[in-house]
Amino acid sequence: MANIKTAAEELAEVQEALRSVTLGGQSYQIGSRRLTRADYSALLNRQKELQAELAASGDTSLIDGTYVSVFEGR
Repeated sequence: MANIKTAAEELAEVQEALRSVTLGGQSYQIGSRRLTRADYSALLNRQKELQAELAASGDTSLIDGTYVSVFEGR
């Protein structure tokens, strides 16, 4: 059975990957071997998605049940 991660767990992994890219660079080479880490901009996008998902799943009672009305001209 596949290990399903929560959004919070995945966010922690994405943040660790961002730190790795920031501190260690996008890619490096030792001899004939080359390692390229995940794309920094893709990681940033995924981080934003996960943060939005976590924010949406939290207590949003301040906004829930709120309606907007627009009155133009009278």
